[in-house]
Amino acid sequence: MRMLAAIFTRSGPSDWVIQRITSVVITAYLVFIVGYLTSQSNLSYEQWSALNQLTSVRLFTLITMLCIALHAWIGIWCVLTDYVTVRLIGLKADIIRTTLQYALGGVTAAYLLWTVKILWGI
Repeated sequence: MRMLAAIFTRSGPSDWVIQRITSVVITAYLVFIVGYLTSQSNLSYEQWSALNQLTSVRLFTLITMLCIALHAWIGIWCVLTDYVTVRLIGLKADIIRTTLQYALGGVTAAYLLWTVKILWGI
């Protein structure tokens, strides 16, 4: 698990930069969606569906979800590394931390796969 964590979290400064870049993408997506919703006075299902059928919107949504997953992974790794450091219930903290990282990484991957299924019906 440490090897997997090292792939995504190489150092504090690189994690900081990655989180700032992903934050910009997430904010841009939020501004786009809120802007679209506020510009449509009587938004219908057909309009919303047409927007989400555009390949550019699907790609923007997918990129945003990837950014959310990466942003979350770095946050999860940092929190677990900082706070799961003591022995709990006779188990080593490394075992608990690794188990939580795998579990939360699996949930994040499942959400990404679900996003792809929703966007492209795969």
